[in-house]
Amino acid sequence: MSRQVIHTENAPAAIGTYSQAILVGNTLYLSGQIGLDPYSMELVEGIEAQIRRVFDNLKAVCEAAGGTLADIAKLNIYLTDLSHFQLVNQIMGEYFAQPYPARAALGVASLPKGALVEMDGVVVINQ
Repeated sequence: MSRQVIHTENAPAAIGTYSQAILVGNTLYLSGQIGLDPYSMELVEGIEAQIRRVFDNLKAVCEAAGGTLADIAKLNIYLTDLSHFQLVNQIMGEYFAQPYPARAALGVASLPKGALVEMDGVVVINQ
C-alpha cells in the first residue's frame, strides 16, 4: 500500500525529519503538533492558547487529507504539567462531540521549543 505525504500551509511546517502526516489507505497518522503559529512559526503564549493552537493545527492537517477532527480515532496528549489536564478536557469539549476519540494523556519532562502541550493521533477518513 502506498504512503501519501500530507502537507498544509495552515499548520506549522515540520521542524525536523518528519511529515505533518502520512496517509496510508484511509488511515492518517498525524505527527505531533505543538502550539506553533503556522505563519510566524513562533510558539503562542500560555497554556490555553497553546492547547487551542494545537487543536487548530491538527484540524488543518486533518482537513488537508480530506478529514475532520471528528475522524480522529486515537488522540495522544503530552503535557509538561498534568495540572493542565482539566483545561485540556474543557477545551477539547469545544472541538469534539461524542463519540470522543480514544485518548491517552501523559506527563512528560519537556517538549520541543519549550512547548507546554503536544498532541498526535490516528485518523480514519471516511472516503
